[in-house]
Amino acid sequence: GGLILTNNEEIAKKINSAVFPGLQGGPLMHVIAAKAVCFKEALSDDFKSYTKSVVANAKVLSETLKNLGYTIFSGGTDTHLILIDLRPFKLTGKDASDSLGRANITCNKNGIPYDDQKPWVTSGIRLGTPACTTRGFSLNEFKTVGILIDQVLKGLINNNSSQVEKEVQEKVKNLCAAFPIYNF
Repeated sequence: GGLILTNNEEIAKKINSAVFPGLQGGPLMHVIAAKAVCFKEALSDDFKSYTKSVVANAKVLSETLKNLGYTIFSGGTDTHLILIDLRPFKLTGKDASDSLGRANITCNKNGIPYDDQKPWVTSGIRLGTPACTTRGFSLNEFKTVGILIDQVLKGLINNNSSQVEKEVQEKVKNLCAAFPIYNF
């Protein structure tokens, strides 16, 4: 779903004629209610603090990986996402994503600009910080996450990924145990 807001009557008429009735029909009240709740939440001080933490954590993760020798697309991040170019390590995004997944670190294989790999293989991985920030991870934990990612990828490069994945998986379990999803 989406929402378009404008105070320009001319633009509103053009948008309305473009989307109604072919793309949008009657209002779905449950969707409107959900959006209202989201907007109210986004106005809260807690949400503003949370989003600042998400970005700060992404910056720390990005810098940690950069200091470990990884090429971060665009040199860093100003958002919740980090895109790593794995070509210098001769790794594919698919292999890296699969290996990290076996170590209980979730990421996505992701194409990078001028990627010569197929879309289902890719030359990069994409990492995001909202889920772990929601769990309670802060800057120090994201430094640790960066080191764990490095260990898995180095294991893949050095052909001992199976052993490294198991070791990192235990470290990930211990880290997550300190920040349970539900506190009860």
